[in-house]
Amino acid sequence: MILGIDEVGRGPWAGPLVVGAVVLSDEIIEGLTDSKKLTKKRREALDPIIREKALGFGLGWVHADELDEIGLAAALRLATIRAVEQVKATYHEIIIDGTINFLSETSKGGYVTTLAKADLLIPSVSAASIIAKVARDRFMALQDDTYEGYGFARHVGYGTAAHRAAIDAKGVTPLHRLSFAPLSQYRIDILSTTKAIGDKAETAVVALLEKENYVILDRNWRTRYCEIDIVALKNNELFIIEVKHRTSNVQGGGIAAITLKKRNQLAFATELYLSRHSLYDKVVHILVIATQGTPPRIIERLEIE
Repeated sequence: MILGIDEVGRGPWAGPLVVGAVVLSDEIIEGLTDSKKLTKKRREALDPIIREKALGFGLGWVHADELDEIGLAAALRLATIRAVEQVKATYHEIIIDGTINFLSETSKGGYVTTLAKADLLIPSVSAASIIAKVARDRFMALQDDTYEGYGFARHVGYGTAAHRAAIDAKGVTPLHRLSFAPLSQYRIDILSTTKAIGDKAETAVVALLEKENYVILDRNWRTRYCEIDIVALKNNELFIIEVKHRTSNVQGGGIAAITLKKRNQLAFATELYLSRHSLYDKVVHILVIATQGTPPRIIERLEIE
């Protein structure tokens, strides 16, 4: 039983990165191949058949703002993890299209085989590429209703001449990946707004903590190596707090952005803070608090081991 994995949307200027994961049954589905080799009509026809006959499938989404924050490589890992977590069927091997094991930092990494052109060779990988492609294309088509004049239904976010002309005329949207070189000139304009929203989220968290009788020791503590959003004290216990804000929960919420790399960064920052302030006598908790919306509201808390 093979869990096949493939991604779509690695290269566009706009829209989400989507990873598909599929476990097929013994029943053969005719016509499976790399989604790029199929017409839109054929992909649309195969999509419900795959979903009906698969033993399990999942789709992992990483939207543009999250991709800009963590980078493309981390986004590929995160989308893959999100897709695999949705698959409840039994499988004995994982095959990922390409040459990189995006699950290497997880407990499933040892079961992975990477294979170039797997979407042409392995039916479950072909199926994963098809359902991911159909889901992403449908999402982008819906964006035409929100962002008129960009033509997202036609180019689905790729860097066509028409897409470039629309950006030049109308500017960028929240769908655009400002970490990509062709759009980087717009990022400086957005960063100040993003920082302002982040500051408001942290202020909302501070207000809640103070209401719960926490004493705020530091806010935006920084060194050349790391930073901590909030440091607080309660009942003689120390709390290292990371605030993650999202405008909506489409991309899984702020907690979903806490990757293994981010956990390690928080652990390092905590150790450095304890050392700089001689606080090794304290019981220490590392918390992630997710906020959402405008104005920001607290929606979830998670303590990291």
